Amino acid sequence: MRIELWSDLVCPWCYLGKRRLERALSDFPHRAEVEVVHRAFELDPTRPPGQTFDRVESLASKYGLTAQRARGLEEEMERRAAGDGLTYHLLGGVVGNTFDAHRVIHLGRAAGREDAVLERLYRAHFTEQRSIFDRASLADLAGEAGLAPPAVREALAGDAAAAEVRLEEQTARELGVTGVPFFVLDGRYAISGAQPVELLATALRRAWSERRAAAPAPAPGQR
Repeated sequence: MRIELWSDLVCPWCYLGKRRLERALSDFPHRAEVEVVHRAFELDPTRPPGQTFDRVESLASKYGLTAQRARGLEEEMERRAAGDGLTYHLLGGVVGNTFDAHRVIHLGRAAGREDAVLERLYRAHFTEQRSIFDRASLADLAGEAGLAPPAVREALAGDAAAAEVRLEEQTARELGVTGVPFFVLDGRYAISGAQPVELLATALRRAWSERRAAAPAPAPGQR
């Protein structure tokens, strides 16, 4: 069974959703038969590449909040993440264009290191306040996740994985995805948002059960 997870690397709910899915899968008896594939989604693809913007100011501007209210929401998000075992340092952080970061995740997928690269970029952004918005930093972080930095720099200098990222974003639009994280289980069941572990676990069991029920019966004489 395949689980596709659309997310953006600057979305705090996405990292939380990833961790909750992992917790749900840890107790799923068929975990070895489940493939998790991460799909690209940009919350703000209009941001100029290579530029960064204050996180709190961006949040306040996007939702028409006061700076004080925006800071309060970020502090609340930090506490919520801590409850799921994640360390967020959002205040003083920045946001920016994530297209190249999504390309690096695809490079990781090709090398069999997708989850390691994704996890490294999330931790760099939310915990360490390291840049995931410039190519030099992305190459260094990819190197820490097991890729070859020179190869990553060369790939980012060209169009490597750009078409793949755009295709995933187009698929999200066709599915009507307007917010992330967004889960699709077995190509049939959609879940929006960083839902509780218990809900994700229930969805896993249901998707697996219905998948098995829909499987063709073995031919006579076969088991």
